[in-house]
Amino acid sequence: MAVYPSLITLQCFILLACISISASDSALTLDYYKSTCPNVFDIVRKEMECLVLSDPRNAAFVLRLHFHDCFVQGCDGSILLDDTIDLQGEKKASTNGLNSLKGFRIIDKIKNKLESECPGIVSCADLLTIAARDAVILVGGPYWDVPVGRKDSKTANPDLANQNIPTANEGLLGLISKFLYQGLSVTDMVALSGAHTIGMARCENFRARIYGDFGATSGMNPLSDSYLGELKSVCPAISGSGDNNVTAMDNVTPDLFDNSFYHTLLRGEGLLNSDQELYSSVFGIETRKLVDKYATDPAAFFSQFSDSMVKLGNITNSDSFVNGEVRKNCRFVNT
Repeated sequence: MAVYPSLITLQCFILLACISISASDSALTLDYYKSTCPNVFDIVRKEMECLVLSDPRNAAFVLRLHFHDCFVQGCDGSILLDDTIDLQGEKKASTNGLNSLKGFRIIDKIKNKLESECPGIVSCADLLTIAARDAVILVGGPYWDVPVGRKDSKTANPDLANQNIPTANEGLLGLISKFLYQGLSVTDMVALSGAHTIGMARCENFRARIYGDFGATSGMNPLSDSYLGELKSVCPAISGSGDNNVTAMDNVTPDLFDNSFYHTLLRGEGLLNSDQELYSSVFGIETRKLVDKYATDPAAFFSQFSDSMVKLGNITNSDSFVNGEVRKNCRFVNT
């Protein structure tokens, strides 16, 4: 795993923690659309039910979109914006896999339905936040109430996406600093990382891990050795070859939202370096305890995940409340 022996590095981490921003206490409410679009939650849920039933991977696509949205300018729908002559979106940022994010057509479909029912009322930022909650429920995860009232930003920031979003090869201190900067605690970080119990990862993002210290963390028992062989067959060692090949981050129950992800970390088989760091890093005293806790107590994981998702969704863009809008098409700023 990545090691940070430098005292300067630790001091920088402490400094980042001290200047971290906090989740907004903006005026989000559960009944924001009570009079203007009372069926918004039902509409989103019904659309998500059809989409996840047709392909369970859609749940992970939407959940990842929400996370990547909230870590850049807050949960303001900026991740959904396409490039135009006047605006550079975030979709091609390196941390977004140079257009590897999926799920945009899902959001388009739901937005079209909402616009037909409640034109110009429900923001894309709220739509995505609600859809992420429903995505989790539909593959077996917990419920939580979603406060709403976000506005859509008129801007995007690809540079901030590259700076704020954790990378697949991130070390533990880097991960902690990026979560603290968003006002999210170490507990939030470990719980939210459990979202990797669903979804796929690209070879480009786990090549360094499987050709690096995977054997050391897993102890190379026969089962782990067999699993590593399967991963190497999917992801060749040479960069550029098979970069876009994918495999499940949770190879036991890839389409079920459960606590299996944490058992994977206990075995030392975390697919991404950033995931295994939670358990194997020399700095992971607190995170290791939380991994153990969520592996043995799925109810505790579900409870904390729900709380942390509300906290994530409450990271809002203060500028968008003043200068934002409700986009008619989530891909473009209104003209």
